[in-house]
Amino acid sequence: MVHKKIDLNQLSEAESLLTPTYAARGLANSVSKYEMPETEMLPAIAYNLIHDELGLDGNSRLNLATFVTTWMEPEARQLMADTFDKNMIDKDEYPQTAEIELRCVNILSRLWNAPASAEATGCSTIGSSEAAMLGGMAMKWKWRQRRQAAGKPGDRPNLVMGINVQVCWEKFCRYWEVEPRFVPMEGDRYHISPEEAVKLIDENTIGVIGILGSTFDGSYEPIEALNDALETLNQRTGWQVPLHIDAASGGFIAPFLDPDLRWDFRLPWVKSINTSGHKYGLVYPGVGWIIWRDKEELPEELIFHCNYLGGDLPNFALNFSRPGNQVVAQYYNFLRLGKEGYRKIQQTCRDTALYLSGKIAQLGPFELLTDGGDIPVFAWRLKDEVLANTCYTLYDMADKLRERGWLVPAYRMPKNREDLVVQRIVVKEGFSRDMADLLLADMERAIAYFASQPDHKPKQEGSHFSH
Repeated sequence: MVHKKIDLNQLSEAESLLTPTYAARGLANSVSKYEMPETEMLPAIAYNLIHDELGLDGNSRLNLATFVTTWMEPEARQLMADTFDKNMIDKDEYPQTAEIELRCVNILSRLWNAPASAEATGCSTIGSSEAAMLGGMAMKWKWRQRRQAAGKPGDRPNLVMGINVQVCWEKFCRYWEVEPRFVPMEGDRYHISPEEAVKLIDENTIGVIGILGSTFDGSYEPIEALNDALETLNQRTGWQVPLHIDAASGGFIAPFLDPDLRWDFRLPWVKSINTSGHKYGLVYPGVGWIIWRDKEELPEELIFHCNYLGGDLPNFALNFSRPGNQVVAQYYNFLRLGKEGYRKIQQTCRDTALYLSGKIAQLGPFELLTDGGDIPVFAWRLKDEVLANTCYTLYDMADKLRERGWLVPAYRMPKNREDLVVQRIVVKEGFSRDMADLLLADMERAIAYFASQPDHKPKQEGSHFSH
């Protein structure tokens, strides 16, 4: 979010000052909210001032909008606290943290079936959005190399993807001057189709994005079919258009629950994959990962070398300094859980999603778009006959549930299904079957409430959507 400077002249004294109720215990004067105090204060006072305000935030365990991890084991939290001060960029000073990052890259490349004959390479990032942008940059540079080798211009790149992509891909296209070409939604198809994607591809296409777990409805995109379509197209044209897989969520679901699903480096045109360690990788934010099937897919000119931290430090990232503790926490999960542990947790999440979606479908007013059978995320709409004969919308339902602490986003689908408003639930570790039953009871109460308010004016828009 972009924030602006506050004009203090426009604020009343009450609006511009923090006035704590415990002044007699150490703080006798009010404190400016938007200017640095002239004097210091006791640590406990500063802590209490901030802690009290943070109590107004929502309960993260009831936030069913976010994909981000909201619970970790005490041992993982302790490891993170122990390593807050480790700078991930300084691999010379913190070689063991760098070694742990290397181990994680190796674990993921094997988990995603990188060919034994190739030299898979990758790195950690501050999140999956940065990882996606690094993948996009590599595709653009490789495309430009091919164009230059062929003596053709490289100034009009485009990227093909479904309209359901996460906003990071729109950012990438805008920031790196790449034309976005979106496959719109049609009817009951809420993501990309190989046939529609191929129609948008030309010699200037740097790549195609496949999503393993759509943000909008939780479904897997048909990645193997995309690969097959590219195989046919590339053989016919010689363009070598690659696939990048945005596996922000599904990269930590499919390997454990859908091992036979071919979406990863088993497919020849999948050249790179990103994922979020802080989503179903089960780590607190923020950590992401990007893996290329072979080091040849990462152009050398994108890698920077610096020596002022000691030694030669190759680096490919959008940022520089960042804490190493999230990488340490990711490695903790890999060791602590193993494949069996991840499988149990993700299966429990999927089982809870299937249970909850089934119960929501039985409530009466709702029709499921998805049921949580891919990633543990599902969406529903109001039935047409309900929309025509009730005094509420899903925006009203979202507001009513928020009164009980639940964050269940309501949002409008993108082009060409702007007519469709849905709600979505993300089931994560820490959301139990008991909590699902509590949510169902609150949904039943909300339905009964709206039934008792025939004069209620339906809300037409909202702002609850979250990635």
